[in-house]
Amino acid sequence: MRYQALKAAFPYTIPIFSGFWFLGLAYGIYMRASGFSFVYPMIMSALIFGGSLEFIAVEMLLSPFAPVQVLIMTLLIQARHLFYGISMLEKYKGLGWKKFFLIFGMCDETFSINYTAAIPEHVDRGWFLFFVTLLNYVYWVSGATIGGLAGALLKFDTSGISFVMTAMFVVIFLEQWLKEKNHISSLLGLSVSAICLFFFGADSFMIPAMAAIVGLLTLLKKKLSRLEV
Repeated sequence: MRYQALKAAFPYTIPIFSGFWFLGLAYGIYMRASGFSFVYPMIMSALIFGGSLEFIAVEMLLSPFAPVQVLIMTLLIQARHLFYGISMLEKYKGLGWKKFFLIFGMCDETFSINYTAAIPEHVDRGWFLFFVTLLNYVYWVSGATIGGLAGALLKFDTSGISFVMTAMFVVIFLEQWLKEKNHISSLLGLSVSAICLFFFGADSFMIPAMAAIVGLLTLLKKKLSRLEV
């Protein structure tokens, strides 16, 4: 039963494997270039398991101690998982101990697979969801750990590797732009970010910008939904 579920789940995760390993390796190398041992990306990837947050956490660790700011930033960045969780309540019902790992291991890619995958009738649903989550988790943690180890062996200058985070967010934004029927929400995000950057400066604009974007999108949710139809 478990082998059948693993065999059915693995093909769905192959595209995630290539993406997670590339970003995980870059993250591990970035951590090493920032002065951290490979232990940091290994433990952070295993416990946080949030790619974008982990990249940003590097700057947080190098910045002055500000726990409230870190808490707010974390909540804003990962707030979308609240909606993922609500969407998966029915699918995770009755799965026993597996449910706890499924909740912890939920990320954008795992949510997409587990929510939309057509699970074969002969495959146990709980084990299928579990193995999708486990495989994606292993891909990311192993990639980050290997990147941290490899970073110590690289002899060339890696000081510019932090740009991988910027590139990642640019690609995510462009993919979302291409999927949208209208670009009001994207343009709203760009505009609010630019305004907050002007008023708060490069070091302090992130939290007010994200809070303003979340607030405006919540207020305009019904109107934006009508425009998407």
